[in-house]
Amino acid sequence: MRNRWRSVGVLAGALFAVNVVARLVTRFAFDEDPVAADRVSLAMFLVIGAVLATVTFRWARRSAVARWGGDLATAVGIAMLATVLVGPLLVGNNPFAGGGVTFFAQLGLYLLATGAGVLTGYLIATALGVDHQSQLLKRYAEVKSAKPRRPARH
Repeated sequence: MRNRWRSVGVLAGALFAVNVVARLVTRFAFDEDPVAADRVSLAMFLVIGAVLATVTFRWARRSAVARWGGDLATAVGIAMLATVLVGPLLVGNNPFAGGGVTFFAQLGLYLLATGAGVLTGYLIATALGVDHQSQLLKRYAEVKSAKPRRPARH
């Protein structure tokens, strides 16, 4: 159980660290250029999606979705709240400075990027047949085909 929470915390920390790096790059390198800042934000969302696709692919191989789905949702939720509420404070901004529309747009974009990453990782694992359920079905088919049929007694 301890390792389970550790992996959730590490994943949430990694996702938040990607956001912090993007905010610092935007603040110090592209403070006056909104187009470049938007590109850094896009790159951040792509990196977050790639990290989640990789983690989902690895976790899907090890265990069933019911086991890792909640862990992944918890890590994403923690990272999202930290990104939206704490991230702006690190660079000297107010999380609600842009108003409610900007705040909820950030939440929506974050959920979109993370959802796309998780879905991509799981679909790749399923398409390759390396996810947990596919492996169980493969072992079941091998066991059923290896046993000889028992003759019926009348």
